[in-house]
Amino acid sequence: MSHDPTVNAGDIARLAGVGRAAVSNWRRRHDDFPDPIGGTANQPLFSLRQVESWLRRYGKSYQVSLGDRVWQRLKAAGDLRLGELVAQAGALLTRPATDPGSPVEGGLEPELAELVLELAEQLGALTAYEFLCERYLEAHSRQLSVTREDVAGLMVRLVRPTGSTILDPACGVGTLLLAPTHDRHARAEPGAVRMLGQELSETSAAITAARLRLRGIEAEVVSGDSMRHDGFAGERADAVVCDPPFNERAWGYEELTGDPRWEYGLPPRGEPELAWVQHCLTHVKSRGLVAILMPPAAASRKAGRRIRANLLRAGALRAVIALPGSDLWLLRRPAPGERPPSEVLILDATADLAIVEPAWEAYLEDRSDQTVRIIDLLADEVDMTPARHQRRDDVGKAYAEARDRFMAATSAPPDLKVLEQPLDQPATTLGDLIKEGLVATSQAPPKMAADGGEVPVLTSDDVLNGTPPSGATTMQQGLIAIRPGDVVASYSSVRVMADGGAVLGPHLTLYRVDARRLDPDFLAGFLRAAGGRATTGSSRFDVRRTRLPRLSLKEQKAYGDAFRQLAVLEDAIRETSTLGQALIRLGLDGLADGHLHPRAHGLTP
Repeated sequence: MSHDPTVNAGDIARLAGVGRAAVSNWRRRHDDFPDPIGGTANQPLFSLRQVESWLRRYGKSYQVSLGDRVWQRLKAAGDLRLGELVAQAGALLTRPATDPGSPVEGGLEPELAELVLELAEQLGALTAYEFLCERYLEAHSRQLSVTREDVAGLMVRLVRPTGSTILDPACGVGTLLLAPTHDRHARAEPGAVRMLGQELSETSAAITAARLRLRGIEAEVVSGDSMRHDGFAGERADAVVCDPPFNERAWGYEELTGDPRWEYGLPPRGEPELAWVQHCLTHVKSRGLVAILMPPAAASRKAGRRIRANLLRAGALRAVIALPGSDLWLLRRPAPGERPPSEVLILDATADLAIVEPAWEAYLEDRSDQTVRIIDLLADEVDMTPARHQRRDDVGKAYAEARDRFMAATSAPPDLKVLEQPLDQPATTLGDLIKEGLVATSQAPPKMAADGGEVPVLTSDDVLNGTPPSGATTMQQGLIAIRPGDVVASYSSVRVMADGGAVLGPHLTLYRVDARRLDPDFLAGFLRAAGGRATTGSSRFDVRRTRLPRLSLKEQKAYGDAFRQLAVLEDAIRETSTLGQALIRLGLDGLADGHLHPRAHGLTP
């Protein structure tokens, strides 16, 4: 590869065996420390070769392991190709031993392919590839949705019989399918199972297939949209596990209205997770189990009430368990003529996952004290929110925990000095900054779609809500790769990007600043202060006329810090709004049933 491999401060610290603070000290104290060749002011990138030369010159001990050297060579190709190259490395390492093909096979350039093979010879193919996958997941942690390892192990243990076929129709990079090999509590050896997986991203599907094959697991992994193009139509597994994408509105409602999978009702357009639930039930054998992660709101949203009721009446939905950040639904495909149960397990395990398996076993053995009568749910709003149905003697504890989370989520506003008269400062405009080369602007291709493909896309909703990229598109010309420190503006919000690894979505404008002369948070704050006029696509206001004061970089950073604190405050308000609703609900329940008492003077107890 012609690109010079780069390292960030964390990489340098790891190579030299020191803390990040030591690297910061080297940069301050040594004028000849290599200058950044990329990245941003907050996250600079340095030439690996220049850093190695500097370390040698100063006699600093360091070691660039073969694994680190392979990883840096992969990174040099750029964020957009990183996943593709990791997948190609997997194809190379899983090539049959009888195949004398060239080491270039899999698409890697000869020198890099030789390095990958050398790393596999040194560490073993499985360890070498898991090292590359771990670094890839770390680098793209905000773009790749990866199920927590402890949750993945729990899900598989709850549904897996000994010696089985397991299907994951949204397998990502294989976390759930790999759980039996990672989990010391697994009940069967890896060779006793057959794994099936489907993933929208061709790159992620290839990575999953390689990870399974390197463990000697019989597996079939396909790429494609499970909703629109089911890769395992007619196949029924012993168990299904799934961590589907949440709140995905473009899931195929219009095309799939008459689909035979909707045995329990047509999922509403805004309830894609209920489509995934029924897809999973379609693919499990009679009496087979499904473990699927769901957004907490799916247990109570009015639009999904009818389907939840039908699942309960049929005996398909057996448990709703609150976990940190999501709910776990456990389902069982009813056998023909089987009598449905009269109760469902509803459990809050947000504080301790260890209570789940004993509670599930107690439920299966008909000795649980944490069940709710299905007839009571059907007579009400079919609201299966665990916090609403938890044991009454836990309400006080839950209220105290919710109050603590609410208080911890709050954020203080910046300490701003109040002036009697506004400052009269020299000003400039965004247009002038662009002309002076301090800002470069970009927009996505005009006909770009963000509803399918393997390239992560930042959407307008992501900018508004401060969430990771939720869109996807196919590789094509004109895509704008987002870098850390880029300022992205939508019709209604502005955001400074902390990470790269995605491309700019439709109806967004990207502003890339010269970080040596302009602070990105400073620019973003003034764009945002201009309100709805200072965004893309407005016919009544030219965003280039947005006015900013002419300040030194030090002064800009002071403004940028204040603007950033306001953005943090906004996110905290959004979070506390959600937490506050739960806190209010628990407070009302606890006061009404006597488990909570006002701390007012003169009242007892």
